[in-house]
Amino acid sequence: MTTTGIMGSGSNDVESSILSALSGGTDSIISDTYAYSVESNVDHNSIVGSCKSLATDAYVSLTEISTQFYVLSTEAEDIVSNGSQEIRVLNALLLAGGAGLSNEELENAVGGGGESVGSGVCKIGVGNCLKNRWARKDKASGKLIAIVDSVSGDDVRDQLLRLKSVSSKEDNTKVLDDPTYVALKRRKLIALVTRKSYTVSRGPNYAPTRTRKAADLTREMLESGSWKTTPFKEYNFRTLGESVGGGHLHPLLKVRAEFRKILMEMGFEEMPTDKWVESSFWNFDTLFQPQSHPARDAHDTFFIKEPCRTISIPEEYYDRVKAMHETGGSGSIGYRTVFQREEATKNLLRTHTTAISSRMLYKLANRPGGFKPARYFSIDRVFRNESMDATHLCEFHQVEGLVADYNLSLGDLIGTIETFFRKIGITQLRFKPAFNPYTEPSMEVFGYHPDLKKWTEIGNSGMFRPEMLAPMGLPKDVRVIAWGLSLERPTMIKYRIDNIRNLFGHKVDMGMTRNAPICRFEEKEEEEKA
Repeated sequence: MTTTGIMGSGSNDVESSILSALSGGTDSIISDTYAYSVESNVDHNSIVGSCKSLATDAYVSLTEISTQFYVLSTEAEDIVSNGSQEIRVLNALLLAGGAGLSNEELENAVGGGGESVGSGVCKIGVGNCLKNRWARKDKASGKLIAIVDSVSGDDVRDQLLRLKSVSSKEDNTKVLDDPTYVALKRRKLIALVTRKSYTVSRGPNYAPTRTRKAADLTREMLESGSWKTTPFKEYNFRTLGESVGGGHLHPLLKVRAEFRKILMEMGFEEMPTDKWVESSFWNFDTLFQPQSHPARDAHDTFFIKEPCRTISIPEEYYDRVKAMHETGGSGSIGYRTVFQREEATKNLLRTHTTAISSRMLYKLANRPGGFKPARYFSIDRVFRNESMDATHLCEFHQVEGLVADYNLSLGDLIGTIETFFRKIGITQLRFKPAFNPYTEPSMEVFGYHPDLKKWTEIGNSGMFRPEMLAPMGLPKDVRVIAWGLSLERPTMIKYRIDNIRNLFGHKVDMGMTRNAPICRFEEKEEEEKA
């Protein structure tokens, strides 16, 4: 087969050339696509791609050809140019005479391409010289001394030259059948390469020019009527379509589900947390947090522009909260400041889910039939106007739990916290006194994480102050213990995530969401505290 060069390199030009090469008759073939690519001066992959495309429409038929041959490594090419390492080392030793050469002197003598090249050549050459008994190591001086005057030739270089001289690469495997070439394979101077090519012949639908078949019926075809004469690809009804990917739970949702299950096992009831927008009254005032507290500043709170104020506050409860702030009660003198309705009615994005706890305790105190002990929890999103970094975002999730019952103590709070954290696998806990506007006493909770090898703050806790509970109408001997923690921090520890922005927000990798394993927290027995 003879052919002229293909002028273009586009797929249409290559396809036209292939079809033209088969136009001589039914016996026309392209015996080998690789040889055809060399003659046509076109990349072989382009030829193969076009042939496979034509084969899908049965324009051509393909028969695979597998060809194996050996190619020289970079080291072998260096041997062809400069001689084998052992010959180069031997020549250097013969020039030095009986005095021999040290390793450093040998590297300088055989380098020719920098210190690293000389070191590699020297190491291989010395080893082969000793193996062939061409040299010996002098024990006293440590130098290598030649023990032969000459060798008959450079066998390795001659074998590689003979391999390169074979006219066709496909024939060089026959040369290597000679057992003297085994050393070339052992020294990894040659590598076996397998090339896939094809014999191309006419297919059942062969035509000198390819007519592309349409894959879909379009609106334009229907409007113009061209669908009547347009050839369409056949439908393969046995072909399975691409699998439809289902939804995937985010790691935060997996940890949330596990926490929710644990808290329900402990007898807690979930609070409704669908109110992201709260009033300052429920978010701050009912928690006995002063209206002058810096947390209310715009630097910490997102205030709502429209509507900017709430229109629904229980008036009798408002009056009791106002009196507690201004004049005190239940043993407190209050803040002795003017309580402003304008401040209390401001709308904002809730800064904590404790606003929900306040609502639930107010309902609990005023339920028909009187107060009954209760356990509540919530897990939902809160918002704070903070600078974002690897551990802080403007929005995050808060896990909160509270117990309202008669005559509770600090010991009940510690026991409840220890029970919860033991169920998620954290048994080494420390409690540190802290300050919160609405709890007294208050405690920060620290847990020891073996992965981090340090104590880390994992929560906050305390007993709600009488100034907060009395205006709600709860009985005097009722106490409320409460605690909370971030949902993101245990999730980051569980899934080995070091930056919160890789867990939550617009930069989250969807692949991580799909591949994140199911979350399982295993309850651990009490361990000796570090």
